[in-house]
Amino acid sequence: MSWSARARARYSLPTISRRLAAAHAARQGVRGAGTFTREHFLTMHNKHIDTVLQHAGTAPFDPENGAAPVPLPSMRASTVRFRDLASLEAAQRRKAAGERAITYGRMGMDTHAALEDVFKQLEGGTHCYLAPSGLSAMTMVMLALCSAGDHALISDCVYGPMRELDDAVLKRMNIEISYFSADDDLEALVRPDTRLLYVESPGSLLFEMLDMGAMAAFAQSHGLALATDNTWGSGYIYRPLSLGAQVSVIAGTKYVGGHSDLMLGAVVTNDAAIARKLNRTQYAMGYAISADDAWLALRGVRTMPIRMAQHARHALEVCKFLQSRPETVRIFHPAWPADPGHALWQRDCLGSNGMLSVELRLSPEQARRFVDGLTLFGIGFSWGGYESLVQLVSPKDLAKHRYWGEGDNALVRLHIGLESPDDLIEDLGRALDEAQR
Repeated sequence: MSWSARARARYSLPTISRRLAAAHAARQGVRGAGTFTREHFLTMHNKHIDTVLQHAGTAPFDPENGAAPVPLPSMRASTVRFRDLASLEAAQRRKAAGERAITYGRMGMDTHAALEDVFKQLEGGTHCYLAPSGLSAMTMVMLALCSAGDHALISDCVYGPMRELDDAVLKRMNIEISYFSADDDLEALVRPDTRLLYVESPGSLLFEMLDMGAMAAFAQSHGLALATDNTWGSGYIYRPLSLGAQVSVIAGTKYVGGHSDLMLGAVVTNDAAIARKLNRTQYAMGYAISADDAWLALRGVRTMPIRMAQHARHALEVCKFLQSRPETVRIFHPAWPADPGHALWQRDCLGSNGMLSVELRLSPEQARRFVDGLTLFGIGFSWGGYESLVQLVSPKDLAKHRYWGEGDNALVRLHIGLESPDDLIEDLGRALDEAQR
């Protein structure tokens, strides 16, 4: 029996059901999602996350005139000055204790703190650490939780550059990585020196759903930390910390920013011991993000509920169209009823987004003509912005994902943007027709 089948049988316990119920309750009421650090945020305790996202990180009222701007300004600073040595020493003590106490501008001022609060509310965490990109956030996690001589298990559906991090950095540091698929026997792969289970769900490129509750129970039973890349869900449509993960990594570059104009990563945890490690690692690596980028992310997240819902609706319209085409072999999109991960998506997720991939019965030349023939889809690697994008996935990248299987068909990844789905469907249909002439 495969690991995933045995895990579902072994760990299908009432505790997982309670965890799922708590996730949905947190999604509706934000209970247990960490506390706002500013007094006027405390009134958000029992509010829906859509409400919280409109009020978290706003500017406090001036104590003298009682006025405040609606958006918190971008507070840019490299140097932080103190009234006296006692104030500096008090900040240093708080910082040594793991609190967010600023002694230098690299950690960011109020704008950064407000964005950290937003990520904590989204993910249901107690601590957040910002990074210059999603990949740098992944690097922070790996270096915080693994040391020389340690071993980590990583799902083979993980974001592709993780393998470059492995080859270029982790191997040099004597950190060993084993990649696994959901059908592997994890009991046979875990070792005495294994310290970390790192996954991505839904997975990169093919959006494979993993059983996060079962992963969490397995990790706990073996004393492993469970970290997950949650860029797909961004805390809004998927909350892995509520399902038992201890660390959630988000590329705020994508749906949080939402406008394809910033680079941003974040790591959120609800584990105090892990938070201490992340805190030291972030500081030691000198990570810093621009206050202007933090401000852009705060602005973008206000409309994320609306954008995400529209991306999801448009993606399903495109799925329906693609299913009607004779070239389509398979659609990879967990919200699509025919997707093998649809039941897990229904159980664990609270919505969907604009990401999908489609396997097409096209030759390599036809696939290139199809992609080049699209006029409303930009060719690019990112996603999560307002625009539609297309990527022709290379066979060498697919070979690393056992979920793909074998065959010579083309795989095209689409990000369905906020354009009219009728126009996008017309563009896709025309390009498919012309590619085969």
